Amino acid sequence: MFMHKKLSLILGAFALLATTPLPAQPRGDEPIAVPRSIKQGIDFVYVDPELSTVARKRQRPQNWLARLFDFGSANRRNAPNPLFIELARGLQQYEASWGRLPQVKIPAGAALKRGSTGKRVALLRTRLGMPAAGGFDARVDAAVRAYQEVHGLGTPDGIVGRGTLASLNRGATYYERRIAINMERAYRLPQTRTFDRYVVVDSGSAETFLFDRDRIVDRMRVVVGTAKTQTPIMAVLMRNARANPYWNVPPELVRSLTAKRIGEQGLSYLKDFHYEVLRDWSADAPIIDPKTVNWKAIASGKQQPTIRVRQLPGPWNSMRNMKFEVRNDFGIYLHDTPHPELFAKADRHLSNGCVRLEDYRRFASWVFGRVPEPSGPREEVLHLPKPVPVYMTYLTVAPRGNGIVFRPDPYGFDALAMPQMFGSDRIASAD
Repeated sequence: MFMHKKLSLILGAFALLATTPLPAQPRGDEPIAVPRSIKQGIDFVYVDPELSTVARKRQRPQNWLARLFDFGSANRRNAPNPLFIELARGLQQYEASWGRLPQVKIPAGAALKRGSTGKRVALLRTRLGMPAAGGFDARVDAAVRAYQEVHGLGTPDGIVGRGTLASLNRGATYYERRIAINMERAYRLPQTRTFDRYVVVDSGSAETFLFDRDRIVDRMRVVVGTAKTQTPIMAVLMRNARANPYWNVPPELVRSLTAKRIGEQGLSYLKDFHYEVLRDWSADAPIIDPKTVNWKAIASGKQQPTIRVRQLPGPWNSMRNMKFEVRNDFGIYLHDTPHPELFAKADRHLSNGCVRLEDYRRFASWVFGRVPEPSGPREEVLHLPKPVPVYMTYLTVAPRGNGIVFRPDPYGFDALAMPQMFGSDRIASAD
C-alpha cells in the first residue's frame, strides 16, 4: 500500500479537498510570514489534517536522552526515520572523539597558528587532548583543521582565530545539544514503513531528498527562504501540480508595486512584464481593460485592489514551467524557476519562503511516475496519481561517514530550540 493503513480511507477524499474554493481574502502566490508568536525551533507549524495520525503540530519536545532509547530499535517495524538513526550514530561518534577531550577554556588573544608558543598554546594542546608541552606544531595544525572541518568553521586553515577560539570555548556539551536538537527534528520525520514514498525538504542545507521505502533514492539542490522569510517546518501532502502556472500578484503587492510602477511607467508596464488584469478573484473572472482601473487611487491606498493581476505563463514567470502545490496556512509551495544559476551558490537561502527546485522535470518524473506534458500553453492542473507526503524540516547537523559535520544556523532555530529542549540550563550561543 502507498500510505499507512490508518490514512487509506481519509486519503480517498483528497480530490474533493483539491476543489476547495478560494479564500474570502485572497493573498496571491506569495508566502506569508509565520507569526512571531510561533517559535519554530523544533516543531511543525503546520500539519495537513490528513497526516495528523503520523505527524503532530505543537508537539512537546523531549530530552534527547529519552530519544536515544529508540536508537537501538533501528531494525524493528516503525523504527525512527533513517536520518534520526544516522544522527544518533553521529552523536555517539562525537562523544567518543571530540566530547571526551578536556573542556578547558583558552583566553582571548592574538590568533594562534603553526609556530606559535606560550601559555595559550599549551592550553590549546590540552584542549585537543595532547601534552601541554610542544608548541603549535604539525600535529596541532592537523588537529585544528580537523576540528574546523567537523564544526563547520569555514575552510579549514589550521589558524585559531576568533571564530575557532569561540567554538573551542563553547565546549562539547553545546555541540552535543545541537546534535540532540537535530535528532528531535529528525524523529518527527516519517517512521520506517509509514509511507512507500515521501519527500523531505531540508531548509538547513537547502536540499531535497526523495525517499522510496525509507531509502534516499535521489536528492537535489533547492533554493529556500532567507533568514527574514524563513521556509516553515511543516508536514503537508502534495496532491497536484500546475503546468504553465500563472503568478497571481498578492493584493498588497498590487498596491505597493504594480500600481506604483504603472504610475511611473504607464500601462505599458503590464505588457512589458506579461501581466493581465481580471475583474476579481473568482474562478471565472473575465479579463478587463486595465484602463478602467483607478491605479492612482490604489497606489495611494484610497482604494483597495479588488481586481486580480496575474503574470502570464512563460520563461519570465517566477514559477516558470511548473508549480507543485501543497495545502498549508502560509502559502508555501515548490516550483520551477527562471534562475538556474542560483543553484551553483553555496548559500541558497534566497527565496521568499517557497522552495525552488533545481530540476523540476526530475522531480515531476518521481512524483508522477513520468514527466507530465500539458495539453497547451495555458495553465493546467495536473493531479498526482497518489498524494505524496512532503516533510519540510531544518537540519544544521549532517551525517558524514561514521561521524557528523555541523552547518550554519541561518534561521536561528537551534538557538530557539536550546531552551525548548533543555530549559534554563543554556549553553552559550554562537557569536
